[in-house]
This record gives sequence, C-alpha cells and structure tokens, in this order.
Amino acid sequence: MDVRPNPDPGRAAPEHSGAYLATALSLAVYSGVLTAWTVYGIRQGDGNAWDFLEGMFNPGASLTTQVLGPHEWAFTVACLVIAGLALAQRRVARSAALLSGFVLLAVSLREGLGLFDAAYRDQYRHDPLGGWALATRGLGLVVALVVLLAMFPATERRRGVHPSAPGAADDPEAWWRRSSRICGVLFLLMGLARIGWAVRDLTGVGTGHYLRAVVDGSVLGTLDLAAPTEFTTVGSVLVLFVLGVLALPGRHEVRGALLVFAALELYVTVRMVVWLTVTDFFNRSFETPGGALSLATTAYALAAMTSVVVLAGGRGFGPYGGMRTEGFRTAAVGRNGGL
Repeated sequence: MDVRPNPDPGRAAPEHSGAYLATALSLAVYSGVLTAWTVYGIRQGDGNAWDFLEGMFNPGASLTTQVLGPHEWAFTVACLVIAGLALAQRRVARSAALLSGFVLLAVSLREGLGLFDAAYRDQYRHDPLGGWALATRGLGLVVALVVLLAMFPATERRRGVHPSAPGAADDPEAWWRRSSRICGVLFLLMGLARIGWAVRDLTGVGTGHYLRAVVDGSVLGTLDLAAPTEFTTVGSVLVLFVLGVLALPGRHEVRGALLVFAALELYVTVRMVVWLTVTDFFNRSFETPGGALSLATTAYALAAMTSVVVLAGGRGFGPYGGMRTEGFRTAAVGRNGGL
C-alpha cells in the first residue's frame, strides 16, 4: 500500500512494479522483432526508407515489398508506447497491455489452428524465412501469456483522489463518466457500422470461407505475417463492442485500452482517407448509394476515433479521473495573477 502523503493516483502500486516491468520488457522485445521485419522488407524492396514512410500514409506511394501491413506497423508503435508507459509504472498502461495481450493471443491461436494443415506446415519447412516467421509467432504467444498473466492480477483501488462535491463543474468523476459514456457510444456505433460492411462482404466470398479466414491461418495458402482483412475486421468489431460496453458504466480501468485502440483505428482511417483522396473517390462517391454510404462511414470513423483520443487522452485529468495536481496548481496560480 502506498503510504506517501500525496501518492500519484496514476502510478501503479509498488507491489505491482514487477508485473509492469515484465510487461514493458516483453512488449519492447516483440515490437523490436516487428521492427526488424519492417527493416527487412524495406531492404528487400525496390524503394527506400523515405518511400516506406510515405507509404505508411499513402497506400499507393510505397515501392517497397513489405512483410507486414499497416495494422502491424500501428501495433508495433502501440507496443512501444505501452511498454514505455508500463516502464514508467503508469496505471493507464494496464488495460492497454491487456488489449495487446489478447490481440497477440488471438493471432497465435489462429496460426496454431493453421498449423494443423500439413501443406501449411510444409511451407514453414521449405520457405527460407519460415523458421524466423514461426519463431516470431512463438514469441508472440509467449509475450501474450506473460502480459496477460502479469497484468490480470495487477488490480488496485484508486487512491489519492479527493472528489469534488457531487454535481460540481470541476468534479473529475462526473467528467470522466460523461466522457467514458460518450466513448462507449461512439465505439458501439462504429462496431455496428463494421458489422454492416462485414455482412455485405459475406455475400461476395461466402460465410464459411470468410469465417474460416478469421480463425485459420492456412486459408490464404501462403506464409504472411500481415493479418488478412477478415481477421482485422472481425477483431476490430469484437474490440469495439467489448470496450464500448466496458466504457458505458464509466470504468476508469478501460481508459488506456480506449486510447490505444482509438489511436490505431484513427491511423488506419487516415490512411484510408489519403487513399480515397489520391484515387479521386470523393468526387465519385455520390454516384452510387454504396459509395455515399462508404464515405459517410469513413467520415464517422474519422470523427469518432478523433473524439475518443481527445476524450480518453485529456491532459487536464489523471488516468483514473482525478484532476492532476499540476492542473490545480496552474489554475490557482492563474487566478492569483502569477506566472
């Protein structure tokens, strides 16, 4: 128990420092491996690092042949950020780390199911990079288990927060409950929109093939560290609904996961907007009902994910709803005419 006179409500309790350190090291190692795959793809491609940087936001600009995709690039950055927060013992890292652990576990289970296919296993044996790819998958499973086993028990009650009077304008609890509910509603609406588009996609490929691509790594028939569209779509729908439901009651613990996932979705959406711009889709979007609906969905995703990032990452409030002492100090100095 933290017995300091004014403990930082955003800092993890000392008894959980080992769990946060193990999480930070595990995610840092895994993000380093993904970075190595990215560098390898750049070196093997026809472009250079600048082409890759441009291609991160413009899908049609990069000449490099990449082993990973935009979701993996965003996940690499997210793992580094979460590792930094965990290393700094910030409680906001817990839910974000748990989210990353579940994502890695899902990827590992999907790949494990694919390994039951003999032809798929042969590809790992015959491909020059098969051993490295399999080692990366194995590392992902180990990291997922370490993060989940370390962070699940690292629960703690909020401390060091002095709530304002109920209904007060500066009541941090009321502010976070409102913000959390808004984030929850935005996530749930985004999830419903994604379900609608997924159902539309099912009419073209068949339900059985689509669902199998979600859970079976051998469906594509090739070794690929980049997740297929079916997996990312269904995965994002599940995360949107789970986090949306958890955010509705105003749970403080979900803030880190909301912030990280909204940032990931925002990056993917911005990349899509750039692609729609360079392909002149905006000028032709209203020619068909499907095009207009796609544009509306993209616009909503851009606005909704930006709103969640702003609300969940509000600088004036601590990670668990308590206004930071710096905020009180700055306000007091300002009222007294100080610097």
